[in-house]
Amino acid sequence: MKGIEINDNNRQDSLIQIKGLYKYFGKLQVLKGVSTEIKKGEKVVIIGPSGSGKSTMLRCMNLLEVPTYGEIWFEGKLLTPIDPYLHPEIIRLSKTYKKMLAENTGKNEEEIDAEIIADIKKNDLLKKHEGAEYKDAIKALYKANFSNIDKTRQKIGMVFQHFNLFNNLTVMQNLTLAPVELKLKTKEQAEAKGIELLKRIGLEDKANVYPSTLSGGQKQRIAIVRALAMEPDVMLFDEPTSALDPEMVGEVLELMKELAEEGMTMVVVTHEMGFAREVASRILFMDDGVIKEENSPKEFFANPKDDRLKEFLSKVL
Repeated sequence: MKGIEINDNNRQDSLIQIKGLYKYFGKLQVLKGVSTEIKKGEKVVIIGPSGSGKSTMLRCMNLLEVPTYGEIWFEGKLLTPIDPYLHPEIIRLSKTYKKMLAENTGKNEEEIDAEIIADIKKNDLLKKHEGAEYKDAIKALYKANFSNIDKTRQKIGMVFQHFNLFNNLTVMQNLTLAPVELKLKTKEQAEAKGIELLKRIGLEDKANVYPSTLSGGQKQRIAIVRALAMEPDVMLFDEPTSALDPEMVGEVLELMKELAEEGMTMVVVTHEMGFAREVASRILFMDDGVIKEENSPKEFFANPKDDRLKEFLSKVL
């Protein structure tokens, strides 16, 4: 039997949707019901104090971290396999989920049960697929989504704080490995694209050297073009300048600004307030696992409303 195909075509301009995202690491709750949306062409900057959940939310967008509960949608497709509304047979049996709701809402178990049942009754999927057939379909959906996550990740470029280049491979091998292994390009095509990207950042003479011979700024720019070699639909940046010497930060931010000007959809976790002010189309402020405020750069910096944001800005600006 085929699984249920779940798509959300209501927002044609939506690239990533995050709905009711929770993340626990053991007993530590890092995300507490985060919801937001990334539209095509947006440059969304996420700021906040250390431990606020910024990087965890970013890593959930391509399931490098699997959410405990909630939904991640990418280009209209549901990536997360377990959700209290779409997967009631699984979640209704989850004491952890009910306990989490009780802690965050102050409601008792009977009230939570009543809400879950009410939501299940509203669910069109449940009306169409009842009983054992529905359960089988949910299992098939779970398997299909997770087996395809690597294919989805091909469209999501990721740049890490510490570069994550393969030190045993040359720069060119770093750039061509994924496109060739995934059979997206021949070796010759991948190398031609690699040279083009290296020329773009003025490092074509580094094609055959190993990452250990490069400066931090060079490594990070190569990490960025390595992600670009996959021709992604969105780029995620997880504090891309925080591991760099101050004099190397500018060359990395300049490349990121160029990408923004070219229309690349970007989600950037950073402490670089100047970059956020200049490049972002929208800024999110996170603290204690929730989004406390979001706004355009002008309003965000000129008229912050949340007290915690005001305190944060007073320290970093």
